[in-house]
Amino acid sequence: MNNNNQLKNRLLLLGASNLALSQRLIIQLMQQRCGSPSEVLVAAGHGRSYGQPSQVLMRGLSGILECGLWERFDSADELPTYAFLTDIGNDIPYEYTPEQILAWVSECVERLQRRSAHIVVTNLPVASIETLSERRYNFFRNLLYPICRLSRDEVVGRARVVHRGLITLASSRNFELCEQEPEWFGFDGIHLGYWKRRQFYQQLFERFPLANNGQDPVASAWQQRPQFAVKTMWGRRRYCQQPSGRLADGTAVAMY
Repeated sequence: MNNNNQLKNRLLLLGASNLALSQRLIIQLMQQRCGSPSEVLVAAGHGRSYGQPSQVLMRGLSGILECGLWERFDSADELPTYAFLTDIGNDIPYEYTPEQILAWVSECVERLQRRSAHIVVTNLPVASIETLSERRYNFFRNLLYPICRLSRDEVVGRARVVHRGLITLASSRNFELCEQEPEWFGFDGIHLGYWKRRQFYQQLFERFPLANNGQDPVASAWQQRPQFAVKTMWGRRRYCQQPSGRLADGTAVAMY
């Protein structure tokens, strides 16, 4: 890792496909708010589960709670820490119960708060999910979650329970919970529209305390894109030393 005397903060990013699709943008916009260069710890990936192993096509990943991010975080030197959690509803089509999903999120929050992290979480986009017709729901369920056998009404019902549970959890654990309106989302109801991502995340990260003294860091390009620390491909486990990603401003990105 970089010398911590040079780093301004530590950013933790937890989520699934929305996070994976906008990872560089999210880092940039968080740094505009919180400063840079940073140590960035990421647990994301298409189809990622918060609590259990998941597989998309031939690539497998551990659950977020079981990945190496936490070992690195717990052993790291003190830095101002900002955490962003999203894609929590991703576990519903895996047929995990709302109670289990909320327990996983609660454990993540507890681990982050032990080290005084500022936490922003997106709630489930229930209103967007509710707009899905039966036909559109079945199409995207079969495309994105082929093992899921839950009906549209069952998914909507579970999403509502998780949505309410996150409101209760945010109140009791004192973190920032952000609602997501339907106009931000694309045709599938769960992925942000491409041209709306920047505005969405800029608005979202205003929930973090301003720590950048009014300076607007220049967008920093990848010098090296991050790779997963551990993944399986075609059933074979592959490893990559971390941090595996680097930005031109000296930000180091470790991906678990």
